[in-house]
Amino acid sequence: MVSEHSLSTPHHHHHPPPTKFSTSFANRIFSDVAGDITIIVDGESFLLHKFPLVARSGKIRKLVADAKNSNSNLSNLELNHLPGGPETFELAAKFCYGMNFAITSANVAPLRCAAEYLEMTEDYRDENLIERTQTYLIEVVSHSLQKSVEVLSSCENLLPLADEIGISDRCVCAITTNACKEQLVSGLSRLDCHSGSLEPKDRCHEWWIEELSVLGIHFYHRVISAMGQSGVRTDSIVASLMHYAHTSLRGIGKPHMWNPARTNNPVLVENAQKTIVESLVTLLPTEKSSSVIPLTFLFGMTRVAIMVDATLACRIELERRIAYRLEMAILDDLLIPCVQTGESLFDVDTIHRILGHFLQRIEEEEENEEFGYESDGHGSLLKVGRLIDSYLAEIAPDPYLSLAKFISMIEVLPDYARVIDDGLYRAIDIYLKAHQTLNENECKKLCKFIDCQKLSEEACNHAAQNDRLPVHLVVRVLYFEQLRLKNAVSGSCGDGLLSQKISSGVASAAMSPRDTYASLRRENRELKLEISRMRVRLSDVEKEQLVMKQGMMDKSSQGGKTLLTSISKGIGRIGIFKAQNQDQHNKRGKKLKSAGRGKRHSVS
Repeated sequence: MVSEHSLSTPHHHHHPPPTKFSTSFANRIFSDVAGDITIIVDGESFLLHKFPLVARSGKIRKLVADAKNSNSNLSNLELNHLPGGPETFELAAKFCYGMNFAITSANVAPLRCAAEYLEMTEDYRDENLIERTQTYLIEVVSHSLQKSVEVLSSCENLLPLADEIGISDRCVCAITTNACKEQLVSGLSRLDCHSGSLEPKDRCHEWWIEELSVLGIHFYHRVISAMGQSGVRTDSIVASLMHYAHTSLRGIGKPHMWNPARTNNPVLVENAQKTIVESLVTLLPTEKSSSVIPLTFLFGMTRVAIMVDATLACRIELERRIAYRLEMAILDDLLIPCVQTGESLFDVDTIHRILGHFLQRIEEEEENEEFGYESDGHGSLLKVGRLIDSYLAEIAPDPYLSLAKFISMIEVLPDYARVIDDGLYRAIDIYLKAHQTLNENECKKLCKFIDCQKLSEEACNHAAQNDRLPVHLVVRVLYFEQLRLKNAVSGSCGDGLLSQKISSGVASAAMSPRDTYASLRRENRELKLEISRMRVRLSDVEKEQLVMKQGMMDKSSQGGKTLLTSISKGIGRIGIFKAQNQDQHNKRGKKLKSAGRGKRHSVS
């Protein structure tokens, strides 16, 4: 017999206790009628009555009819893979018995799918469960972004049925529509927030950004794609992507830090992370609006993509986007750790590929100048040149960094990317100091990238005393340092070199139009670089003139010292390399005369 408050009994003694109904409706109707059918859902049994069930459920009616026709046992029916499981079936059974319960945004999707499974249509009873849940979705859920997100999130375990009956599409459409409405309503508040307000700009973003983080990546991808097509602001979409990445990729690369309740399989976690990263990259805005994506976020996504071993296409897309604005990056952005054991501490290959994309972009911009489009490609190239020199100096102490990789990072940039080679010289000197096992040929191979004519007086003064450099390089440094002093005294500042650059354009008359354009573009770039160098030289000359004036004033008191000696000492006091001192400078000439190719005094 059915008890006063229960319409279900456990099938085995180890199952949960019987389900309790909140009203005595069934007791009033069936107080003297014993349960005549047992419905088994995912191993849990419900002792019920056939009459209220077959009155509303077409599936149960057919199962009962089939059992009668085959003379099978009518007392037990098993419902396999019922959406929502036993909890949802209990609510459907309550509905069949006419008992009151609340339809909410948390249970409406499982109820709608269960009603579809049980065929609770209008063919069997008016205002059946399909109609009731559909009405709730239209009249309540569709008008609320928050409820739509909650319903869509509950559809995660109801696929593919939730897609087939249109719940997912309805929720995605409702979220997008309500987000557009929120965008219009918040327009004035955003204007107030961005003009004259002291509040951070991040607080002006829509509140729904955090709401979407509860969605799985499958539904989130569908929502953001629909928002992009519906005209939702790009900055709001980017903010949502960043927030979703922050919440869903927390603890990346450390599976043990994830919630153990979610999964105990690190492989599953890493695969889920990989899917999230690849999906988020495909959702990034197009090139025209890429400037709203923070560069630090792109570098962060690149690090994560490397850790989860994302597809090559995913990583190349991130690298290409970074290259589009590489001149805005800072040194910390480039320091991507290497995840492979036995390799260098930093991922040099990724930065090398980014530089390749960057140079391709610069080349395309220069080609567009032929059609009248203005660009500052050379200025961007000089900025990146300084950035890469700092990067080289940062990775140079790495004991696992091979000479081949270090050289490849140096030679990837063209010669005209550096106005002066001080930064490059510093990086090479650090590498030589950290890798003292290099032989003489390897040192020469590395140091050949240093252009002595592009070293400042400070760097020349340091290089002349650096015992880690090959002897022939030191000799060249001393030669160009003396030549620079001679030019400073005579007032020359590289005019001959500049005129040589200008006159070299005469030979282009015999070239084809395309080669002529390429030659002129190259000469234009070299002229820009030479002008930048001349500015640096002009600054050096001004410093030297101050030293000369001081030397003339002190000439009588110094007794026998020549003007050139005073200039040389003045230059020696102007040092950005702090390791040298005056005593070492005085020893340099003696040491070189006596030792020849022998060991020189180290200043580092």
